[in-house]
Amino acid sequence: MREVFHDTLEDIQGRLAEISELVTEAIEKATAAFASGDVSLAEDVIANDDRIDALVLSTDEIAIETLAMQQPVAQDLRVIVTALRVSASLERMGDLAEHIAQLVRSRYPERAIPKGLKKTFTKMGELDVQVARTLTKLLKTQDLQYATLIRDTDDDIDELHASVYERVLADTFTGEIPHAIDATLASRYHERFADHAVSVAKKVVYLATGDWAGSDDEDSLGA
Repeated sequence: MREVFHDTLEDIQGRLAEISELVTEAIEKATAAFASGDVSLAEDVIANDDRIDALVLSTDEIAIETLAMQQPVAQDLRVIVTALRVSASLERMGDLAEHIAQLVRSRYPERAIPKGLKKTFTKMGELDVQVARTLTKLLKTQDLQYATLIRDTDDDIDELHASVYERVLADTFTGEIPHAIDATLASRYHERFADHAVSVAKKVVYLATGDWAGSDDEDSLGA
């Protein structure tokens, strides 16, 4: 019976990595679509979000059933609680990728990126993809060096996010109001995507160390 229980815990952790892989695929396609205006890529992201949601739901159901039936304690309990919280963040990351894709679709055949900001958004997209790929590695290995990489990359994304706001609010910005709205929304989606990755990383640190308060510390993140 105990062996079956631990097989279930491994299945839950494997499912989280699978969800993260799907989220990575979504953000790769969404940011590529945003940069190029490729509406077919955007439609693919939007259509596939249901797949992420379905896997999150089934994973949560398994976790909740295990929690109710097995009444785990200590490390096993941390695995279940962390899984439920991580799945929620991953689901939200998928939603944010979908939001970026929806901006592409809403502006087609024009591009959603305002003039003068393409380089910034291209870099933000690249960093979001990097964060997503690193997060998948973290979930698969629980190697806390990946948590540190996610946090550091998030700092870079935050700087780019601030630069978008500065550019849009500057007197020299020549774009129309819809362009300014698109820029601020897209920047926020990119920034929040990375924020959720940081949140997941902190939860994995908690899972590995049992110290939630310490998950914000540099040492606990492998620095």
